[in-house]
Amino acid sequence: MNIAAVENFRIICYTFVTISQTETMERKAVFPGTFDPFTLGHKIVTDQALKLFDRVTIAVGYNPAKRHLLSPEARVRLIRDIYRDNPNVSVIEYEGLTVEMCRRERANFILRGIRNSVDFEFERNMMQVNKSLLPDVETIFLFTPPEYVSISSSIVREILENNGNPDKFMPEGIDLKKYLTT
Repeated sequence: MNIAAVENFRIICYTFVTISQTETMERKAVFPGTFDPFTLGHKIVTDQALKLFDRVTIAVGYNPAKRHLLSPEARVRLIRDIYRDNPNVSVIEYEGLTVEMCRRERANFILRGIRNSVDFEFERNMMQVNKSLLPDVETIFLFTPPEYVSISSSIVREILENNGNPDKFMPEGIDLKKYLTT
């Protein structure tokens, strides 16, 4: 067994114990990201999280270092449209540190989706920083199923920029053109 496999197993075991220890309180996770746009991969991670947590807040952040396709308001509207019939999902817009937003939202967990080893290394470093800033909030990694690993917001943006159709990478019933005007 290689070191990465051992580390993944440790995180999965730790995650199970941590989530199960919060049985007496509401298990609320925040899923932060730019979500530009919110893809089928993001939906898969959110849907997995809904099996573990009582509530999931999808927190749409703004990253000035990134080139954006949709306005933050359009991203919030898109995600709300996807989860309009699910009272256990809320969507907010935020700026600043994720841990400060978690404190405001009274979230116990930060949710992160992992597609590959590059994501894992980046997210593990962020987890350690967030833990040092706000020790009471745990970061939970959910691994993307293999058939969705290639889906990313940047791929969807590139397909759109080249006049392609990104529908198969988007949640069912979402037409991105509807959100481009905002």
